[in-house]
Amino acid sequence: MEKKYLFSPGPTMLPPEVQLKMAEPIMHHREPEFEKIFSEIRDGLKYLFQTKSEVLVFTSSGTGAMEGAVSNILSKGDKALVVRGGKFGERWGEICQAYGIEFIPIDVEWGKAVEPKWVQKALESDPSIRAVYTQASETSTGVRHPIREMAEITKKYEDKVLVVDAITGIGVFNIPMDEWGIDVLVSGSQKALMLPPGLSFVALSEKAWRVVERSNLPKYYFDFKKELKSTKKNQSSYTPAISLFVGLRETLHMIQKEGLEALFQRHERLARATREAVKALGLELYAPDSPSNAVTAVKIPEGIDGERLKDLFFERFGITVAEGQDRAKGKIIRIAHLGYYEKLDMVMVISALEMLLKEMGHRFELGSGVRRLEEVFMEG
Repeated sequence: MEKKYLFSPGPTMLPPEVQLKMAEPIMHHREPEFEKIFSEIRDGLKYLFQTKSEVLVFTSSGTGAMEGAVSNILSKGDKALVVRGGKFGERWGEICQAYGIEFIPIDVEWGKAVEPKWVQKALESDPSIRAVYTQASETSTGVRHPIREMAEITKKYEDKVLVVDAITGIGVFNIPMDEWGIDVLVSGSQKALMLPPGLSFVALSEKAWRVVERSNLPKYYFDFKKELKSTKKNQSSYTPAISLFVGLRETLHMIQKEGLEALFQRHERLARATREAVKALGLELYAPDSPSNAVTAVKIPEGIDGERLKDLFFERFGITVAEGQDRAKGKIIRIAHLGYYEKLDMVMVISALEMLLKEMGHRFELGSGVRRLEEVFMEG
């Protein structure tokens, strides 16, 4: 018998009760039964995003909502500011290029967070910038960016909006959209929402909706104005991923039952314990100064083959962890703890990491990582 465990930062593990709900006979998406589900989803997403605005739902990966956050926000001749501190920050720039939008990059060292003063300086230097694109949690590096501080900057401008990819941020740590003044907030289903890939989400502030009115870039499927009209009728503009919507209602109920404060505390505890555990093994964090509670990026010790370590996780234990991407490939592994994870899940993955590192020749006291993990959990 072989069990498999996902510790990648998306897709993540799924609650059994959600899987069972999604396995029920499919319904038609234009019938009252589906509209009732959609109505509950609308309320649950507003709760999760901490906004009074509607949260649009698209059948796509998170990149679909990211693309829509360019094509619906900008117009021909507009200029964007893009924070690039990892693969997903770079994606914002690539989407802008695809639509012919000139963008100014703020290139941040991988493993580091952007300095808000850099954003302020860029906006002051070029008044023609219309939107700032960034990540809340840069999944490729395990970094958390200072979104609240960036929102304080963009709030001062009536003609500039802050667009945040929170695909591994929503449901992990506090990102109160309305309170902070975030203009566009994007997420996806396969992360803290504990679902398979296939749904993306985007919420817009009143200021962002005014910007949408002037946007003249081409759009069809990811048309925010069209989708908003359908959403208010508890419908989607096009055929949705019905089973994922059914699962979404269940995961949103689970999140509401746990409560946002408890949800964020659980993720903080899991992340802190994991970081302390890997440091107890003599390993270094890739993002020591501003780590995200979604995923812990760990530097591979010298003399250890990082790609082989990642493969051995699966070969020996059926565990999938994520390797580094691009310039971090072979240099880090990424251990996720967002969504359907609890204390004993982290005990398991740290125990596996210890056994593999010992086998590969890394010098440390066996059990020291698990012991430190347990100490953090015992602290409460």
